[in-house]
Amino acid sequence: MKRAFVVTTWLLMTVATASAADRFPGLALDQMTPDQKKVAEAIMSGPRKSLSGPFNAWLRSPELADRLQRVGEYVRFNTSLPPRLNEFAILITAREWTAQYEWYAHRPLALKAGLDPRTADDLAAGKRPAAMQDDEAIIYDFCVQLHRRKNVDDATFKAALEKLGEKGVIDLIGVTGYYDVVSMTLNLAEVPLPQGIDPPLKALKE
Repeated sequence: MKRAFVVTTWLLMTVATASAADRFPGLALDQMTPDQKKVAEAIMSGPRKSLSGPFNAWLRSPELADRLQRVGEYVRFNTSLPPRLNEFAILITAREWTAQYEWYAHRPLALKAGLDPRTADDLAAGKRPAAMQDDEAIIYDFCVQLHRRKNVDDATFKAALEKLGEKGVIDLIGVTGYYDVVSMTLNLAEVPLPQGIDPPLKALKE
């Protein structure tokens, strides 16, 4: 009963504060199908405790939303990658897509996990960060090459494999791919930043 009350309260708040700029307006409870409600409650009762970000849009396809949120729960909360490196990979993905909401949401998490603010600032500016630790440089090279070249070179793959192991490399691909989908959704759905927050990222030059 308590969980249902919390979920209901949060969903009502989400609907009340939905921005008109959002291409997928917040769904009221009485607008949700039983499948949508089931997925919304699963997300809210999990570690996220929130339907912010891409979830409101994903609920339009509840089966896909459920499958994606389960992948997201793994790559964010249960991955084999250390939180600092995992959040850095998320920020790299946000930067590649100029995903404003994703950057806004994950920069504080990355800093809390131990990422140097200077590294985040250089990345936001479209630069190769100058103050990266050795393992961060491996993550940066791997993720940037994968995004831009659609593959990684042998030296970068070997470095990632030695540092992360086979499971870690696959988890790194997983977090990158999942947040690609998140970024695409956030950008297409035009999910707004909170009122009063300026976009943290400038578009990268082609």
